[in-house]
This record gives sequence, structure tokens and C-alpha cells, in this order.
Amino acid sequence: MRGDRVLGQPAPKPAFHAERAERREPGRKPHSDTKLTISANPDRPAAGAFRQPQARPDYARPRQDSPDSPRGTVWLYGHHAIAAALANPARRLRRLLLTEEAEAALVSRLPPPWAIAHERVDRPRLDQLLGRDTVHQGAALLADPLATPGLAQTLEQPGPILVLDQVSDPRNVGAILRSAAAFGAAAVITQDRNAPDESGALAKAASGALERVPLLRAVNIARTLIALKAAGAWVVGLDGNAPGPLSGKALTGRRVVLVLGAEGDGLRRLTRETCDEIAGLAMPGGMESLNVSAATAIALYELTKDS
Repeated sequence: MRGDRVLGQPAPKPAFHAERAERREPGRKPHSDTKLTISANPDRPAAGAFRQPQARPDYARPRQDSPDSPRGTVWLYGHHAIAAALANPARRLRRLLLTEEAEAALVSRLPPPWAIAHERVDRPRLDQLLGRDTVHQGAALLADPLATPGLAQTLEQPGPILVLDQVSDPRNVGAILRSAAAFGAAAVITQDRNAPDESGALAKAASGALERVPLLRAVNIARTLIALKAAGAWVVGLDGNAPGPLSGKALTGRRVVLVLGAEGDGLRRLTRETCDEIAGLAMPGGMESLNVSAATAIALYELTKDS
């Protein structure tokens, strides 16, 4: 999979290009036309605007509906991700599998009692369950996906809001969640399609941030941006071909929504046109591009450094 990339300022060619025209059968309505109606009242998001999470196939996950992985559950792995999930009262826990070494590491990170009893296993059992190439660190937790708040509830929380326009790599989304937690972002919003659901790979890359920063899934990104603007937010799209760099000082006092685009193509046309402002990143070193998770961290620092 090609990594998600963002170009800086200046750049010889844009990081994000205009959205390609949708290809659909004659007479067929787009997916979003039938699933989302924007409410005239921004405090009451329209029904269907956000979808509750459902477990989808992970890079390493037992077959759904197998005895080890009931439908609608997700295997989390790694010390940071599991410690954060155990400490989250909103997380419904089902099974906790630990090697002897992982138990000792988890005890030092999060002293018992825990909300669920653990089962002692050996590494070959976890390799069989999660996949031999999965870096599970001897720890696996079966849990339900987290419920997500509505848009109105998200707007009640302070901090910038991140919107990801078809960013598809779960590790990039996880790293973005980690930066969002570090810089006090209120939420991360992804598209319902062409974006990863909650998974073990995403949670491990987030290093515990998945339990702290809400991850919302919008049926239609452009309409979600319109709802955020109606609620008083200022929407900034990040694009390497922008007329100027992102300036946190110029945005002081605004509730900022930062929009980042997908692998290769960047912000789609309608997403870009819905933004209030397009900005880039100042990169005096002359590098052409940054990974989208790195670009997100730099943009969040710029937005919050004087707060």
C-alpha cells in the first residue's frame, strides 16, 4: 500500500490533486445521497450522518464468527493499547490473553485489579490467533468496538477537529490519533467508506490514543464539513499547492477543523471546495512530501503552539 503523503510549501507539484470525477452507472445515485440529510440545526446532527463502528477484517484477525472471534468484536494487541483499553470504563472487554512476560509488563504499566480476569497463554498461541507477523508483545484483548459520540457532543469538547478524506492506512490513522491526543484535538473524523475501521493495527499505532480521542465515521465528508461550518467552525484544508502556509497565529480565536487528504490524490474536489481556506506547510529544507501522519503532527503544533 502506498503511504499517505502531504507536500509542504513550496513544492514542485501539489500533494493533493482535485478529486476525480465519480464513476457510476447511469441513473445510479451516489452512496451519500441516500444515507445523509443535513439538519438545519447544527446542534442536532441528521440521523445517519455518523455510523457506529463495526469490526472489519484486520491485517491479523481470526475469522469472524469463529469461537475465538465472535462477530462484532476486535482483537487489540500491544502493551500501550491494552493498558489504555483496560483503563477505559467505556470499553466492553471480553477476553484478555497474556504471556508471563506480558503480564509483568502490564502490571508495571497498570497495576491490578483489572476489569477482566486474564488467561495465561504462550507466544505460539498468540501467533496462531493474531498472525505470526503481528507484533503483539505477548498480549491480546478481545473487545467490542467503542461507541462514538454525535457531532453536537463532539463540538462541546475543546480543541481542533481533524477530518481525514479517505486516508486508508490504519497505521497512519492510528498515528494521527496519537498526535491528536498529544495536541488536545477534540476528535478525528474519517469517511465511512475507503477508511479503516477500528482494528488491532490501528489501536497499536495509536498507542492508547484510541481510548482518548473519539474516532467518528461520516457517511459524507463534504456535508459533515458544511455542518461543522454551520456550527461556527473554520475549515482549513491542507494542500502542498496552497497559496500560503498554515498560520496558527492567524487562526487564533477560531474553532479550527483541519482536513487532510488521501494517498496520492489528496483532497477530493468537493472536499476542497467546501473548505474555508487552503493552506500548506512551510518546509524550507526542500523536501517534496511528508507522510500524512507527520504532516498532521506539524499542523497541530502550528495550531496549538501559542495556546
